[in-house]
Amino acid sequence: MKMAAITQRLSGLGSSKWEVHVRARKMAASGADIVEMTIGEPDVSLPVELADASIEAIRSGRTGYSDGRGEINLRKALAESYSFSRGRPFGPENFLCFPGTQTALFAVLKGIAEDGDEVLVGDPMYATYEGVVRSTGADMVPVPLRPEHGFRMQADDIAARITPKSRALLLTTPHNPTGSVLTEEDVEAIGCLAREHDFWIISDEVYEHLVFEGTRFVSPLSFPAFADRAVAVSSISKSHAAPGFRSGWCAGPQAFCDRLLPLAETMLFGNQPFIADMTETAVRDGSPVAEGMRRRFAARAALLADRLEQHTNLKVHRPKAGMFALVDVATTGMDGEAYALDLLSNGGVAVMPGTSFGEGLATWVRVALTIADADFEKALSRIVRHANALTRKSA
Repeated sequence: MKMAAITQRLSGLGSSKWEVHVRARKMAASGADIVEMTIGEPDVSLPVELADASIEAIRSGRTGYSDGRGEINLRKALAESYSFSRGRPFGPENFLCFPGTQTALFAVLKGIAEDGDEVLVGDPMYATYEGVVRSTGADMVPVPLRPEHGFRMQADDIAARITPKSRALLLTTPHNPTGSVLTEEDVEAIGCLAREHDFWIISDEVYEHLVFEGTRFVSPLSFPAFADRAVAVSSISKSHAAPGFRSGWCAGPQAFCDRLLPLAETMLFGNQPFIADMTETAVRDGSPVAEGMRRRFAARAALLADRLEQHTNLKVHRPKAGMFALVDVATTGMDGEAYALDLLSNGGVAVMPGTSFGEGLATWVRVALTIADADFEKALSRIVRHANALTRKSA
């Protein structure tokens, strides 16, 4: 039977990028001793305050149909929070609410790009980005994020790939998988390009509250000069250890949100009122768990880098934020995929091949920093032992 073209455009994406993760889960289910460092889930449970807020909302009857834009109480809370953090006024009309960042990003891109357009995306990128761009019919244009620049997107690299078809630039700051954070100068230079060449900036900011000490987060939404062309997406999944609640939003110009509303309503018709009430609590009260995660993830990243660089030939890119670190495995003579499969089979540790996030990480792997300290220590010992065995084998 004939199916829509979107199914062909998305063929080979999605779950196929997680082959090592799926294989590791199967091995563990069969009794193998596997330390899993593939996906990034918060290493703490949902705060009890948020659980209580959602339960109380359910009991009070907040289970009916939703406002298509998202519940007004949540949008007011977001407006107050963004007005303070971005340093310019926002109102409830500047937000649409969605089930998580992924859904918000899908809707935003569907509202901006279509067949014949191009969307500029940093390479490496989060694993779903190629899919959300392809779903619109637009072509994805990779912009290299270079290790020598700390994997921060550079305006010159964007400029070299701009064409008359360029409709949008998809940013991630803080970045997954590299942990880089754009500086104020980076963001301003990128905004100037967007204004000069008339394209949108879409900024995925889900890791905003997991920036390590000594690094400052800057959003494109903070620049009034680019306010008419900047849209951000985010959620409480990472900051509040609430990935399963799927509560996110987009923030942007009122005219943009007004135009996107019929698409959002066609897809979802708002988010669940009881989850919106819980999210309002999260936004107004801040996160009771983010600071602890920041400290633990930064400490584990430093431990990973110190241990591997002292005892192996592997090199670690030290992240500035987020839940992951990158390890360069080029000295093993393997690419990232071959290394990840070998480490899983012969070392008992599951990591993600860099190519799951773009061709720019062909000789890298991504390591999650979200497992318990004892398991993290076990994984480090196994990675060191495996790397030294590879060195002896190649000698």
